[in-house]
Amino acid sequence: MRVAILSPVAWRTPPRHYGPWEQVASNIAEGLVKKGIDVTLFATKDSITSGTLEGIIEHGYEEDKSVEPKVVECLHIAHLMEQASNFDIIHNHFDFLPLTYSKLIRTPMVTTIHGFSSPKILPVFKKYNDKNYYVSISNADRSRELSYIATVYNGIDKRLFTLNENPEDYLLYFGRIHHDKGTWEAIQIAKKAKKKLIISGIVQDQAYFEEKVAPWLNDDTVVFVGSSGPEKRDKLLQNAFALLHPINFNEPFGLSVAEAMFCGTPVVAFKKGSMPELIQHGKTGFLVQTIGEAVEALKSIPQINRSYCRRWAEKNFSCEKMVEDYIQVYNRILQKSQTE
Repeated sequence: MRVAILSPVAWRTPPRHYGPWEQVASNIAEGLVKKGIDVTLFATKDSITSGTLEGIIEHGYEEDKSVEPKVVECLHIAHLMEQASNFDIIHNHFDFLPLTYSKLIRTPMVTTIHGFSSPKILPVFKKYNDKNYYVSISNADRSRELSYIATVYNGIDKRLFTLNENPEDYLLYFGRIHHDKGTWEAIQIAKKAKKKLIISGIVQDQAYFEEKVAPWLNDDTVVFVGSSGPEKRDKLLQNAFALLHPINFNEPFGLSVAEAMFCGTPVVAFKKGSMPELIQHGKTGFLVQTIGEAVEALKSIPQINRSYCRRWAEKNFSCEKMVEDYIQVYNRILQKSQTE
């Protein structure tokens, strides 16, 4: 089987710090190579893979502001599509744009939908639904207007996360600094619980950061440490008393939630989107509706078995499980293509 993995080109694959879609594309590519599958990763030229690397730009456009994003996106997608006949299947992690090529090529394409940035993009997915195969990353993130071949949870490399059964006493917020992700809410939860909060993530909304986050920051109780690479991320997650995830939108998955549980760290999250699929209420964390409920839930964190959190994550959100699930999807698509 010859598989082409189409990764975004906002960041390197795998990302140095932030880049969830690039991270998942990398995890799939590396997992497939371990299974002996012939994989070509289409990503930035500075990307790292044990498969074959194809690229047309040196660095991601978020890391090299001298390039025009739309231009390099078009060139990147075309670079793969012009070679489509070299592959048995194309696995698209680039959202809706590659779908517009799908009726011009014969190679079947499966698209992992990493979430809908806006309802306005749905017409593209609907137009090409009959020609393409869609995978959702949670059951909660399915559109009623589309048909799907499977739900496959994002898989995480468990080797990058360390189980720690003796954490420190701080709370952690790990994610984009944005209203959607609930940075301000996390601060309020920590303040009311009288616990230290460490905030790590890229500032995606500067105005939100300056108005809702910066006024609370200090060097003692609310500490902002910026974006964190793999080693720093592991240390922050494994030493945290709990991860706070008070989201204000229906999140499709939430990599940091699964990553925390790989470290044995329970998660207190607002009950939205995929959170009920990721978190076992009372066993790997708590699903709450309000800031007040989150504060109360923190009192029960010591009752959570951190080893069980790790076992739950390994069972449901490992790279190995994700890759096996995608191989099943590929085989179903190829069998169907042969009969058509």
